[in-house]
Amino acid sequence: MCGILGVASTTLIEDWSWVYDGSLAMRHRGPNDSGEWFSADKKVAFAHRRLSIIDTSKAGRQPLSYGNGSIVITFNGEIYNYKVIKNTLVNKGYTFTTETDTEVILASYKEWGAKCVEHLNGMFSFAIYDNEIKRVFVARDRAGEKPLFYRLYDGELRFASELKSLLTDTSIDRKINLQSLDCYLAMGFIPGNLCILEGFNKLPAGHTLSFDLLTGKIDVFEYWNIPNTESEDVEGEQLDDKLVNELDSLLDKSVEQQLVSDVPLGVLLSGGVDSSLITAKASKHKNKIKTFTIGFSGSKKYDETEYARLIANHFGTEHIELEAKQATSSLISLLSKQFCEPIVDSSMIPTYLVSELVKDHCTVVLGGDGADELFGGYSHYNRLMWLEKKFGKVPMFIRGNIAKFSDQILSDGFKGKNWLSALDCDFESDLPLIATYFSPAMRRRLLGAELITGSAEAIDKARVPLCSGLLQRATRMDFKNYLAEDILVKIDRSSMLNSIEMRAPFLDKDIIEFAFLKVPTRLKATASERKIILKKLAQKILPSNFNANRKQGFSIPISDWLKEGSFRTLFYEVLLDSKSIFDRSYVLELLKGQDRGMVNGERLFALVLFELWRREYDAYI
Repeated sequence: MCGILGVASTTLIEDWSWVYDGSLAMRHRGPNDSGEWFSADKKVAFAHRRLSIIDTSKAGRQPLSYGNGSIVITFNGEIYNYKVIKNTLVNKGYTFTTETDTEVILASYKEWGAKCVEHLNGMFSFAIYDNEIKRVFVARDRAGEKPLFYRLYDGELRFASELKSLLTDTSIDRKINLQSLDCYLAMGFIPGNLCILEGFNKLPAGHTLSFDLLTGKIDVFEYWNIPNTESEDVEGEQLDDKLVNELDSLLDKSVEQQLVSDVPLGVLLSGGVDSSLITAKASKHKNKIKTFTIGFSGSKKYDETEYARLIANHFGTEHIELEAKQATSSLISLLSKQFCEPIVDSSMIPTYLVSELVKDHCTVVLGGDGADELFGGYSHYNRLMWLEKKFGKVPMFIRGNIAKFSDQILSDGFKGKNWLSALDCDFESDLPLIATYFSPAMRRRLLGAELITGSAEAIDKARVPLCSGLLQRATRMDFKNYLAEDILVKIDRSSMLNSIEMRAPFLDKDIIEFAFLKVPTRLKATASERKIILKKLAQKILPSNFNANRKQGFSIPISDWLKEGSFRTLFYEVLLDSKSIFDRSYVLELLKGQDRGMVNGERLFALVLFELWRREYDAYI
């Protein structure tokens, strides 16, 4: 796991200073080593920060060239099937001088060109400069585990793992993109290729980018997308058993590949079904695998030690129980800087605290992320299917009037308001924007009608997958949006701030395609059940007294924190400050509503994080 940065230009680059500054700005992504490479014609420069995981020798130092030096790479991530690819390439006559997966990517590019990404199974973002054709080739993994920001301006391409690295060039304008801000306030994240700042973009998951130094033209190409589901009509216990066994085999293979590491490795064990399955598989392939459970002082509600201990004892792991320190409001300021494009997710706080504790014991950690999106694990799937069952046949004009009435009458922060608003959704072809933080009316009150584009809902609707079945659309939507733009961002930034590599075996390419191609809706979720196929697998390989229905995600008692103490003080000071871009009277209304029992905690967190981020990076509207 590392940090990458680069620049390529159609003309001679005069100033390289920002390359060094940009690399230093993400030292946390790679504290073990760093390197820079410059082309002979002074038109291309790559930089790299290294967190040594595989082949920790100097041979693995990046940027790395291959063969006669005609191709050079800077790479962030892990290729889990690199040994298989390497054997294939050796049989084709390729030779290797290192034991790294980085060199395998270079040889794969030499053999297959841009199609090399089709052979890679892992988490990655990388850039290759091909001197023979004067092209920079950039790629990002299918799920979006590894980030990539870029800026194309006046014949020059700049890219980096984190936006803050590009912003070390103080001459770059920091104007906020209003369309992206609209999405942030509505969805809690900024989707696809959009970026919070004007002139910048993100390379979407499953895409490649090519930049031609001769013409200055850029080409962005989608090399992978979620496959279409096979027939939902076939049912039967025999088919169910076959699918469970196939998932068993795929997860076993994925975990085995992801256990490869030349540094200490462990599993983050919550005691829930996802991490327990990962632990079961890891203990099969590695004797006395380390497992970690985190407790939060003073919060019995979030204590997972009892459930994790059951799994650890059953599989004989080297189990370590850690206790996170008390969270303070200063963490929000720290994270606003690290999350160089903000997201609305207060669970970034416990995620960071977990990474901070684990780093003293290992450098690589496996977790259960991705299982909810692939196998129907979120509670809103149950609610959506219940709504469809109860209201699907109610005429649209009646449902639309109920939704309109709730928007007009119910106060902002009224629990259940979003679900009533969802009733105007066409359950046959669409999805409601359930996890919306600020409605269009709320956003206009926050910033004024002239600053709100009102495009967030249209952008969300345009991203709804074109497939039949409400749950199929919902899980695909969450995979491409919530997982890629929130969950994986949270994990990457929080873990990398502590120089920890987090791996997600459920996001193996073959498991992703199995989940969407072969697993029918009835084995994912119903109006009353979730993760049905995972629970069947749990019955097969986990202890008989394991509670597969338990669901405990990382969260914080934000409502309690806002009643008194440092968090309340910070929120009031930041949001009611004259420098804030948000309307003071409306923010005060939200704060008072929170005191009266309204559910505004995450909304207020969204505003505080954004304001702290904006001030940290001198961004303006």
